[in-house]
Amino acid sequence: MDRAAEVPDGTTKNYFPTRDAVLRAVAERCLEQYLTLTAQLAAGPGPADREGLTALFRTLLENVAGPGRPRLLACLELQAEAARRPWLSALLDPMASGDFAGFEAAQRSAGLPVTPQRAATVTLALHAAIPHLPADGPGTLAAAGLDDLDRFVRGLLDAVYPADRPA
Repeated sequence: MDRAAEVPDGTTKNYFPTRDAVLRAVAERCLEQYLTLTAQLAAGPGPADREGLTALFRTLLENVAGPGRPRLLACLELQAEAARRPWLSALLDPMASGDFAGFEAAQRSAGLPVTPQRAATVTLALHAAIPHLPADGPGTLAAAGLDDLDRFVRGLLDAVYPADRPA
């Protein structure tokens, strides 16, 4: 870890004496970044319509496949560790659970006929897509429709909120 961080040998051990201490620090940093991002999104007006919601969700997916990739990879590694460390799961839970409320609010802001089940379906579909983006497997991305994120989000919203079906 010291070599990767380009610091003198032993530096990490001085600040983080155990593996759990490193995991805790990384989880807290990931949560801090998540809370900053969600606060910025919540401070805005929210999407005004279906097009705005499509753009928001597409941008979030593009971020995890692009500039947010290192943070996402850290979060995915932490989630794997959390399966064996309940205290770590408790630290990470606000990120996933926060998405349910935040994404539901975005769907409402866009004027969609939201129900808790519909909002959860959209959130779960987005969460299911996320691990495939940094892996970048062309066959998987094509099979899931993730090779075109705009088309993926539009298809998801059309499946959950068909335009020709009343609320």
